[in-house]
Amino acid sequence: QRQLVESGGGLVQPGGSLRLSCAASGFTFDYYSIAWFRQAPGKEREGVSCIRSSDGTTYYTDSVKGRFIISRDNAKITVYLQMNSLKPEDTAVYYCAADSYYFCSGYGGRPADEFDYWGQGTQVTVSS
Repeated sequence: QRQLVESGGGLVQPGGSLRLSCAASGFTFDYYSIAWFRQAPGKEREGVSCIRSSDGTTYYTDSVKGRFIISRDNAKITVYLQMNSLKPEDTAVYYCAADSYYFCSGYGGRPADEFDYWGQGTQVTVSS
């Protein structure tokens, strides 16, 4: 079964850290760029970060630059999103998505059906 499974979400105080994981199965992970998205209640989906399959180049939306770090471990077929200095506005459901064609180009604005696989999401809540 081809799928992505996110984990690592939870409740954290402002200023705290979480590490999200996106584990793949059933497909050749190395060939896919992986993006992280988030969606807060009442808001549109937002592209957070992306890591390119070909050379590991990383991309971040401005609001998380300097705080979040995306990385991948192809041997473990997992992509991570290390989130530091978390703020209440980071509260959202976080999703990962796999893309075999666009290599992160314009990832934040691409429609969902241009990604090959999506995870089910993991809730991140930043609150005191």
